[in-house]
Amino acid sequence: MTPQATRQLALAAAAGLGLSLLSALPAGAHGVATGGLVAGASHPLLGLDHLLLLVGVGGAAALAGPAVLLVALGGATGGSLFGAFGGSLPAAEVLAALAVSALGVTLLVRRRQSPLLAVVLAAGVAIHAMLHGQEATGTAASLLGWWCGAALASTAVVTASFLTLRHLGPSWTLRLAAVLGLAGGLLALATLV
Repeated sequence: MTPQATRQLALAAAAGLGLSLLSALPAGAHGVATGGLVAGASHPLLGLDHLLLLVGVGGAAALAGPAVLLVALGGATGGSLFGAFGGSLPAAEVLAALAVSALGVTLLVRRRQSPLLAVVLAAGVAIHAMLHGQEATGTAASLLGWWCGAALASTAVVTASFLTLRHLGPSWTLRLAAVLGLAGGLLALATLV
């Protein structure tokens, strides 16, 4: 398959996936973190804001280098612990959607590693992880399975987007960044309606 055919196929697949997700999924997937491994694995994929943020994290790594994944991991750990111990933020669902926009805009403006990208990435992931931490109720075994499933699914999405965008090149990551900037804003508006 030629590089041009690969790019056209990737664009068609992304457009189809995006349209189906926009029409079928709610803005957020926040509820209760129980149900074990399968429920945990499906959870990050059920909310469009979650899925877009994970793809954005992979895009950030493709554009700025895989070291930013450590920043995202730090944000995820801190946010989930903050939420699990009762921490909250006002309008957290709106902030989670706006974090997607902020990441997209930051990627468009700062095309290389920068402190701003690290702050936006860590904060965006932390807000999403905080919402998950707030959901953490149930038995230790159920929670462990749920968190393992969520971590595996999140890692798979970030890895797939990172590898795909690294292969396709920076122009595709910048296109994704523009989509993230717009989609996050639309999701934030949807949570207010």
